[in-house]
Amino acid sequence: MIPMRKNYYVYVTASISKVIYIGFTNCLVKRINQHKKGTFDNAFTKKYKVNRLIYWEHFHFKHEAMNRERELKGWLRKRKIELIEKNNKDWNDLYDNVVTMSKIRPLF
Repeated sequence: MIPMRKNYYVYVTASISKVIYIGFTNCLVKRINQHKKGTFDNAFTKKYKVNRLIYWEHFHFKHEAMNRERELKGWLRKRKIELIEKNNKDWNDLYDNVVTMSKIRPLF
């Protein structure tokens, strides 16, 4: 059986002090909104205010996103920072851009 193509995202969020969290989801806007609202009481992201979307990647298959998340989590912090800064030098919050893009057309 061929797996169905859907949308999955690996994302990196950060706090103002650059604490990093890496996760994956099938709805990027909803998930980052949950981080911003602090929806999960005992979560690392709520405790350290890791709620700014600073990097994301898109995948069509869940296993690809899960593998990439695992890969990024295994990297040293220095390498993660290099990836982030290659794409978002100033660590700007990309959430509003993603929300705007999703209103124009569904993300991918």
